[in-house]
Amino acid sequence: MKTEQELALLADADARAARYLESVETRRVFPDKYAIADLEQLGGVFPETSSDPSHTLELLDVVGGAGAVTSNGPNYYGFVIGATLPVAAASDRLAAAWDQSASSHLNSPAMAKIEKIAGGWLLDVLDLPREAGVGFGTSATACGVSVLATARAGLLEKLGWDIAQQGLAGAPLIRVVVPETVHVTVKKALKLLGFGMQNVIFAPVDDHGRILPEQLPDIDAQTILCLQAGEVNTGEFDLFDQIIPAAKAKGAWVHVDGAFGIWARASKQKKHLTKGIELADSWTTDGHKWLNTPFDSAVAICRDKSLLSRTLNADAVYSSAEDDAQKNITLEFSRKARGLGFWAVLRSLGREGVDALVDQYCDLALEAAAGIRDLGITVHNRVVLNQVLCSFEDEVKTKDFLAAVQADGEVWFGASVWKGKPVFRISVSSWRTQSRHIQGLIKAMSKHA
Repeated sequence: MKTEQELALLADADARAARYLESVETRRVFPDKYAIADLEQLGGVFPETSSDPSHTLELLDVVGGAGAVTSNGPNYYGFVIGATLPVAAASDRLAAAWDQSASSHLNSPAMAKIEKIAGGWLLDVLDLPREAGVGFGTSATACGVSVLATARAGLLEKLGWDIAQQGLAGAPLIRVVVPETVHVTVKKALKLLGFGMQNVIFAPVDDHGRILPEQLPDIDAQTILCLQAGEVNTGEFDLFDQIIPAAKAKGAWVHVDGAFGIWARASKQKKHLTKGIELADSWTTDGHKWLNTPFDSAVAICRDKSLLSRTLNADAVYSSAEDDAQKNITLEFSRKARGLGFWAVLRSLGREGVDALVDQYCDLALEAAAGIRDLGITVHNRVVLNQVLCSFEDEVKTKDFLAAVQADGEVWFGASVWKGKPVFRISVSSWRTQSRHIQGLIKAMSKHA
């Protein structure tokens, strides 16, 4: 393909993307059955011959676009997945043209520097130990695997066992304690690491989904304790200032799953919810949720940067790099610069902007909760963050109501289960969502309440 053809194709993609973005305010949030059925046009028999790339792009736009969920619009309240901020999206497009393998300084001095800066800024805005290592990975699951593997390696190292050389067979037993409400990504990471869910100990929780400190199972120097910043249904926080010091006194490793809740640290109004979280050994969070970076941007933070590097090091005779090169502190070797979105958003918003973004989500969640209660719908949680957990008294009505609202397509939110009963969950996590959209949400719900 000649340069002028390449540029024309990219310009066409940009124009199509712009038209899509112009429609997110009014387009259907979840595609209807016809748009979903039309997605079959993307398949068919594998082509024997080449075709014009512009035709492929047109098919993707017309058919794929119609079948896309408008999760980057203001009327999506489903999973906490955010909507990419313009500066992050633009930076991602520019970086795609650079096409860098951001594994180390040798592969890309620019990306290595950008991610190092982003890591420092991240520790600053979240007020976490400045000496910590920061690895930018693909997801909370991947980052959870990274830090939990490091946790196990660190505890075993203190017991005189080198897991990298000696493996797991015959190793001292490492126990894991998690909340009863632990997020599925932590479960997945533990299963991938071979802990086995039958061997995981579940700590009792209170009515808000927080571990009960007085009922914390016995822990010792062979224990990994996982806590939560932002329980997935209620948005609540474990009592870090009570639990972590006691766990650390026993020699345990404390990890905090903070996929979205840890960003309360960046808010003057909400930081108190995270008191004591800085005492942990490791933390994970996502960028695409509250910071509204593109997908494929999550973070593994480990207080012991050297241990993180020793556990995940990927140096080879043909490719050695600095200890804290991203390939040495994440699961990926060849990788895109997943810290780029963090850098772009943090540089553009600054401390005040991130504070305002967090408060925006929380304030709008409170507004939504008030309107939902006025409709006679029960709100089950205290709405301390961005989650609003709701249901009718009648379980059948709850399910029918959710189906009816989703079928309308004006707004979208999903189902969950709380204390064994069906509920629906309103999650506010898009920078596009404003008070008028919350009022539109309440109006859409009122049609079926």
